[in-house]
Amino acid sequence: MGFTAYPACANERTRTREELAAFMNESRFDIDQQARPPAQRVRGGREAGEVMARLLAGTRRELLSLHDPSGGLEQQISERLLARAASLVRTAVDRVPTVRQLASRRGLVNDTELGTFAWKSGGHARVMREIPFRMAVMDRTVAILPTDLDAFFNGLPIIRDPVVVRALVRAHRSWWKTSEDPAAHERTDGPPAHLLPVLDCLLAGLTDDAAGARLSLSPRTYSRRVNELLTLLQTNSRFRAGAEAIRRGWA
Repeated sequence: MGFTAYPACANERTRTREELAAFMNESRFDIDQQARPPAQRVRGGREAGEVMARLLAGTRRELLSLHDPSGGLEQQISERLLARAASLVRTAVDRVPTVRQLASRRGLVNDTELGTFAWKSGGHARVMREIPFRMAVMDRTVAILPTDLDAFFNGLPIIRDPVVVRALVRAHRSWWKTSEDPAAHERTDGPPAHLLPVLDCLLAGLTDDAAGARLSLSPRTYSRRVNELLTLLQTNSRFRAGAEAIRRGWA
C-alpha cells in the first residue's frame, strides 16, 4: 500500500499531505507491533542540521529530494542555518552520482542567493507547480520528512521502514516524470517581456528604490523580478547578469 502522488497544486497538495499522514499512521501502527523498524525522532534546530549533515555525507549512490529550502525564511528559520543546509546539499550534489532535486518554480527563483538547486549541473533538478511536502531519500534505504511536513529544522523522523521509503521513491518518480526542466525556460532571443524593463534598470545601474519608482513597482516586487532575471541568466551577481545579458544580445 502507498499514497497517490497527485499533481501538487491547491487541493491536490492538501489531499497528498492527508494521504501521507494516513500512510505514516499506518506505518506507526506496524512499528508498534514490531513489524517494521522504528523511526528515530530528531528535535529541531542544530540537532536536525547535524543529522542531515551526517545522512548526506553517508549518501553514496542516489539522493532524491522534494524541497524549497529558501521557503524556510517564511518558517522563521535563520539565514545562517539555511546557508549551512544549502552548502551541505551542494557538496552532496557534487559527490553523489545520481541526484534528483524537485523544487517549485517560486522556490527556484527565491533560491538565487542560497544556490541549493543544481539545475545548471546536468539536469539534476526539475520544477513543479507547488511542493506538497518536504522530503529527502538517501540511497533508497533511509528517508527524512519534517515533522510538520514543511521545515526540516522544526524536527524530523529518520525513516528506515522499507515500505515507507519505497512509497516515497515512487511518489518522487511520479512527480519527476511530470515536472519541468527549468533550463527549458531559458530564452535565446531575450528575457520575458515583464523582465525587459528590469534588465534596462539593471544595466543603467539604478538603485532598487529608483528602479522601483521608475517602473511603479514595490521594492519587494522589483527585488523578486531581479532575482528571477538572475536565475534566468544563471548567476547570483547583478554585475555578471548584465555582462551575460549583453553577451546573449539581450541589450
